[in-house]
Amino acid sequence: MKNEQITVPENLLETMRHCDTPTICNAIEVAQGERGFADYTKSTMLCSAPDNGPMVGFARTAKIAGRDPPNESPEEIRARRMAYFRSMATGPRPAIAVVEDEDHPECIAAWWGEVHSAVHKGLGMAGALTNGVMRDLGDLEPGFPIIAGSVGPSHGFVHVREFGTRVKIFGLSVGEGDLVHADRHGAVVVPPDVVPRLGAAIETLLSTEQIILGPARENDFDIEKLEAAWAEFEQART
Repeated sequence: MKNEQITVPENLLETMRHCDTPTICNAIEVAQGERGFADYTKSTMLCSAPDNGPMVGFARTAKIAGRDPPNESPEEIRARRMAYFRSMATGPRPAIAVVEDEDHPECIAAWWGEVHSAVHKGLGMAGALTNGVMRDLGDLEPGFPIIAGSVGPSHGFVHVREFGTRVKIFGLSVGEGDLVHADRHGAVVVPPDVVPRLGAAIETLLSTEQIILGPARENDFDIEKLEAAWAEFEQART
């Protein structure tokens, strides 16, 4: 079942583009008023462009495999691939391709390389998130970050198995239409009920961190100043 599409103001999307994923993860807890948010990836991931900032968008989901040849006819595989591309070309923007490799943890087939990064960017997508393989490092399409589980040289027998369904990426469950924020740290799914409060929560989080960061970066910082700042920080944080 596809998720009901949420509306996200453009100014919030722009704010999120200037925040790393740990900041968004913490800000969600600020918005929720408690610790324990857990809708994030739970393993180290690799980023094709770690210095280019995060990607933010609505998930377009799919599942692939490639370790073994498909059992279906070439005609069926080609038809499903084109249907996959049509799915990626539709839906709200910004969009992120979130693709689960069902061979995990033994993925060998790189769906994401020079060709597919160019194609998906050309279809108006903001990036890709996968537990699978990427390749063609150095030749990937500029402005289309890929956050993947591994790097490898081969495309194997890679083929689309399904699309538009719920997928799992390193412990993170993602449904089509979910709002995803991802960078070199991994990815989170933003709960829909948090969206109206998320911008204010980001501002609160950043100002709260300055209670510690400001004094810590001054030349006369010492343990007494830390104790005073930390007491204020404890009162302010979630």
